[in-house]
Amino acid sequence: MKGDLLEQHLRALPYFRGTLRAVEARMMGAVNLPSPVLDIGAGDGHFAEVTYDRPLDVGIDPDFPSLREASTRGSYRSLIQADGARLPYANQTFSSGISNSVLEHIPHLDAVLSEVGRVLKPGAPFAITVPNPGYRTQLSLPKFLRSIGLRGPAEAYRAWFMRMSRTWNLFDVEGWRRKFDAAGFEIEQCQSYFSPSALSMLEWGHYFGGPSLVSRWLTGRWILAPTGWNLALTDWWVRKYFEEPATEDGTYTFYLARRRA
Repeated sequence: MKGDLLEQHLRALPYFRGTLRAVEARMMGAVNLPSPVLDIGAGDGHFAEVTYDRPLDVGIDPDFPSLREASTRGSYRSLIQADGARLPYANQTFSSGISNSVLEHIPHLDAVLSEVGRVLKPGAPFAITVPNPGYRTQLSLPKFLRSIGLRGPAEAYRAWFMRMSRTWNLFDVEGWRRKFDAAGFEIEQCQSYFSPSALSMLEWGHYFGGPSLVSRWLTGRWILAPTGWNLALTDWWVRKYFEEPATEDGTYTFYLARRRA
């Protein structure tokens, strides 16, 4: 794990995403990952670059532009454009696997988990982070709308937010236990994180983060001036969410599962 995780993420990502990724990097970076390591959903490679002290062995993603960006970072030894349900590897190829905030976006989740189970060796750890049902129920605007009797608009907003964030899979611990069990995994550890207050920051960040989107379109970078002076106020404001202790009402969950022998 490298340096100040929050600072490194804020220099590269919109503040709401950067804060969440920094929290996840702290948890994922603490997992022992024997080589070779498989990353399901490598994206642009920034998370692996910041989180791990060595390049991961293989990163897969179906999005070629993201993989092209990842190739410039040196955070993977190999990058493969592939669907997670059709991995071009033999049985029991990998000694560990990760997937950071990816599985919630995959409609064919069962097929992907089954394929990951196929290519991981018996006993291999598989670490993931995903939102849980609180990601939907704890959104701040729907809670306000319901408090004034506007239940219909509240539910419509929740449904829209799920579509906007491309979130299809929101399971509690027992739901994930069933999914993992069917794919040949056992859950060893789970931990909720990112409080409802932190989720509100994330929720509203989608709207207040507009300037970062413009910067990305025009320059290819989310943060136009990734300097200490420019990010000092942002860091001061969001650091409490990065440093908050684990909470039972967290809206995301970290899982460490292990492939059954």
